[in-house]
Amino acid sequence: MALAPAPLALLSLLPGLAIGSFLGVLAARMPLRRPVVRSRSACMTCDAVLAWYDNIPLLSFALLRGRCRRCRTPIPLREPAVELAGGLVIAGSVLAFGLTVQALAAAVFSAALVVVSATDLECRIVPNRVVLPAFVAVLVLRTIDTASPEWLLGALGASGFLLLAAIAYPGGMGMGDVKLALLLGAMLGRTVTVALMLATVLAFVPSALLLLRQRSAARKQAIPFAPFLAAGALIALFAGNWLLDAYLGALT
Repeated sequence: MALAPAPLALLSLLPGLAIGSFLGVLAARMPLRRPVVRSRSACMTCDAVLAWYDNIPLLSFALLRGRCRRCRTPIPLREPAVELAGGLVIAGSVLAFGLTVQALAAAVFSAALVVVSATDLECRIVPNRVVLPAFVAVLVLRTIDTASPEWLLGALGASGFLLLAAIAYPGGMGMGDVKLALLLGAMLGRTVTVALMLATVLAFVPSALLLLRQRSAARKQAIPFAPFLAAGALIALFAGNWLLDAYLGALT
């Protein structure tokens, strides 16, 4: 007998946390251009290779009290945050879409969003080595699941929209965000408009607070936009059709 989505999602949480641990490795090493798969997990400060029991998602961080066993350097909070986020988005994909190709596309999509959010927050980098392969994978999976030009048109439309914004206001929008929009459109199709609108609204609050606190000096500072794009995209992934239909219904 097939399992219902909720038990399946619960079962997927543990492997999701393990995948989240790998996403943490990507987020930590890619901005530094360190190898990802050709070396074992190690402390970024003292280079001590981590034993398996120091590499258990979430649990090892708690048992080590957030410090390296050898050099006692604090472990960045990014690591458990990315592990937890990875587990939750993968379990959420299974809960929402079951064991389907769409769920696999959603998991790849969400995992990429977790990584780029972490790298953009810490280093102001949206890695091409994450975004572009994820875009291709998601576009292929969405096309396999539902053959339609919607996914490619959504990718090109969203990316083109942000490209125009980057040209009009170079200091406020980076090309990494433009490339990230390709991924958003490929997964979300028509509901990418919901993601972009939500991202703009979510980014307005910290932007306004920064402007109030620093006034003219705030114009020279850039706020990382990828986390807001990711937040808007995840909301659109799980509730985009409902939000878009409700919005269009309110206009009629």
